[in-house]
Amino acid sequence: MGRIPVLVHATDPILKHGVRTALRPRPEVEVVESGVDVGAVVLLVTDRLDDAMTRQLSKLQCRGHSRIVLVVGEVDDNEVLTAVEYGVCAVARRAEATPEMLVRLVRAAAAGEGALPPDVLGRLLTSVSRLQRQVLQPKGMRLAGISAREGDVLRLVAAGLSTQEIAAKLSYSQRTVKAILHDVTNRFQLRNRSHAVAYAMREGLI
Repeated sequence: MGRIPVLVHATDPILKHGVRTALRPRPEVEVVESGVDVGAVVLLVTDRLDDAMTRQLSKLQCRGHSRIVLVVGEVDDNEVLTAVEYGVCAVARRAEATPEMLVRLVRAAAAGEGALPPDVLGRLLTSVSRLQRQVLQPKGMRLAGISAREGDVLRLVAAGLSTQEIAAKLSYSQRTVKAILHDVTNRFQLRNRSHAVAYAMREGLI
């Protein structure tokens, strides 16, 4: 695999320059200028996912970008789901964002993988579990829309496992895992596996 093109957006020029400078020496990535094709991974660095940053995400989405890494100072669980709906596939906190972590997230985004801070992911999964247990089950409602094996795959994606790890855990081939994810994203008109997980969580499917 060649160097991964990375387009850096930030809330101020100094921050943007700092991130670009930190990434330029890395052999895994190539820092590129604006106007490149949509195959580049977009690294969006900000203090908070406010209205201005949401508009920026919307613009990136309209331009066809679906590989977006969000590095943010503070973010709550609802903002994470909003970000994913706009094409973000990986989220990290600025305080933890070393060059090594940024490269790891960029590589994950380029490969169609996703990543969330463990505590955020844990809270989201707990909220979904509470919704199923306290709201749906007492009404005798069952979740529909995805098969059991699709649910199994999405849960493992939500847990941060790679395609290879999911295949090994479920005794599937990697091709089967990719086909399952492809079917889910196509059926619900989703952009990527992170969006599929966010959608499934929001709709109570997993």
